[in-house]
Amino acid sequence: MVKGLKPFFSASGIAIIGASAKPNKLSYGIVKNLTLYGYQGAIYPVNPGAKEILGLTCYPDIKNVPDPVELAVIVLPAGMILPVVKDCAERGIKAVTVISGGFKELGEEGQALENEVLDVIKQNGMRMVGPNCVGTMSLHTGLNTTFISGAPDVGGIGFLSQSGAVLGGVVDFVKDKGIGFAHFSSLGNEADVTETDMIEYLGDDPNTTVITAYVEQIREGQRFLEVVKNVSQQKPIVLLKAGRTAAGARAVSSHTGSLAGSHAAYQAAFKQGGVVEVQSVNDLFDVSQAFALQHLPQGKRVVILTNSGGPAALTSDSLAMNGLEMADLDPKTIEYLRSKMNPSAQVTNPIDMLGGAEPQDYEVALLAVIADPNVDIIVPILVPQSLVNPVEVAQKISEAAATTQKTVISCFMGDAMVAEPRRVLHKNKVPMVVYPESIGTILGAMLRYKTCLDQPQESAPVFADIQRETANKLIKTAAELPSLGEAETRPLLAAYGIPVVAGGFAKTAEDAARLADQIGYPVVMKIVSPQILHKSDVGGIRLNLNRTQEVVEVFQDMMEQISLAVPEAILEGVLIEKMAPKGQEVIVGMRRDPGFGPMMMFGMGGIFVELFKDVAFKVAPITRLDALDMIQSTKAGTLLAGYRGMPETDINAVVDMILRLSVLALDYPQIGEIEINPLVVFPKGEGALALDGRVIFGG
Repeated sequence: MVKGLKPFFSASGIAIIGASAKPNKLSYGIVKNLTLYGYQGAIYPVNPGAKEILGLTCYPDIKNVPDPVELAVIVLPAGMILPVVKDCAERGIKAVTVISGGFKELGEEGQALENEVLDVIKQNGMRMVGPNCVGTMSLHTGLNTTFISGAPDVGGIGFLSQSGAVLGGVVDFVKDKGIGFAHFSSLGNEADVTETDMIEYLGDDPNTTVITAYVEQIREGQRFLEVVKNVSQQKPIVLLKAGRTAAGARAVSSHTGSLAGSHAAYQAAFKQGGVVEVQSVNDLFDVSQAFALQHLPQGKRVVILTNSGGPAALTSDSLAMNGLEMADLDPKTIEYLRSKMNPSAQVTNPIDMLGGAEPQDYEVALLAVIADPNVDIIVPILVPQSLVNPVEVAQKISEAAATTQKTVISCFMGDAMVAEPRRVLHKNKVPMVVYPESIGTILGAMLRYKTCLDQPQESAPVFADIQRETANKLIKTAAELPSLGEAETRPLLAAYGIPVVAGGFAKTAEDAARLADQIGYPVVMKIVSPQILHKSDVGGIRLNLNRTQEVVEVFQDMMEQISLAVPEAILEGVLIEKMAPKGQEVIVGMRRDPGFGPMMMFGMGGIFVELFKDVAFKVAPITRLDALDMIQSTKAGTLLAGYRGMPETDINAVVDMILRLSVLALDYPQIGEIEINPLVVFPKGEGALALDGRVIFGG
């Protein structure tokens, strides 16, 4: 377990430094909350100008606070924080929550002050939540250092948020909905305790069964990925990431860079780490509640029980869009339901029991489909109406659900009429939503997590044939260059065991002709210029040259035409390469993300990569399964596998290329981007060949 975080949720004593006797002050709200929810530890308001607050004795400073005290909550102007933190260190307090703002969120001066406070924290082996936060809350111990009004039910969801306002809104949103929480934590500026620290702590916390998070930025990407890979094997992590658009992506030079927007790294890391990403606050808690209450689905086959056709149709659409399927009921189940239901009821799937369906109808239908071997998931839907008691329906659903390990998710449409049924269902571990389209989102998330758990655990491979000494010399020689063109990239790729097409560099027409004669016809000619990144855009690639004289003429023509088209370009010469056999063209690349490090890319290659944007990403280091998943998640991968009678290609060779390029990226952090485009893939067992590549230095 990450060190030092336990006092934020179960301290034996808490000092509130800057506590106020005025009910309109935040610090008064903190003292009040510590008295409301059953916290059994000592509470020490610290205020030299008051004798008591809410009947609790006040102390003039932290040095005079008696034992036991494990946590100090500071609510003072930013300029007063540093000496108070030093006093806490002298007092031996190891956990501090700084509620106050006025730090790095205000600019350079605030950042400098925050750094000074952090230095004291680290020098004294302390932990700090904040500054600029709302505090922490444990529903199991009653410790509540927030100033938020009210608290949700006790349960298994551990929620962390980088935004205090989001945390406050969530608490109000989930109150009285029967959604149970273990802990809340508002992390603010994360000067010390980060979202990764808190996830690691909650991963070991016995009261937390589901970790739920709202994040805006993850700074230590590699550590985050390492932590969530471990934690997600023990319990689900459901996460909402703000800032998913491309607005934050920086301008880059390569295809890989232009396609790897800022959120692509997060999406890749979440998928690799087993994190379930959602798209809204509503989904965040619908999905988390389902994980907290229900069994994971053992398959994709869903049956719907309903008293209304419209919600069933909406649910069916939602299921299909999230990769689930409607179950084909066993004929015996259909026959049984026909004997028990209203003669006008529909007893195939969805099972529409009509508007007058009684609680016992739900019970009969539920028990029947629970027994059906063709069913994995059951979705009871109720639209309340005046003749049927929705609470009794909820009770029957709860009783039936308790008899099975199959997944049961309910939908009761409405507001006031479904409030009490929701409490009944949640108390009995049956999740309830009010919108039919939420069902597919929830079940899709649960199935993704189940797939993650079922995936074999692998380590990144080690390659014994990499020629690092050769690569080191090449990188050292290029130390002052902004990039490497294809001529310089070819030997670097070859040093890492990546096959490159036969060829060489020529400065003159005569050199080009001599090289072509040696390689053997037909050949390809490519312009070499540090100013020209996309050779085909300027006529810098000529194919199928078959004679010595043709090579000479094309060389002269290429130099003349490109000089006119790009007068600022320095034309160093050409590459002469063997004309490669036909195959499937793909792209393999890497872009170094500032937070997560090397991001590997695979997709459709050639000139179409940016047009179709058919790409997948993973964060290095990656395993063979990661590389295979990248390939299989794209349309390019579908083509490689042999689409509609096309020959199956050498996917294993592509996996090997991605893994070798991943090792190259990890070995040289000074490389900002690498690209092999196209990588031509031959029929199964015949390998793959890099036809073009480049390296761009810098992050």
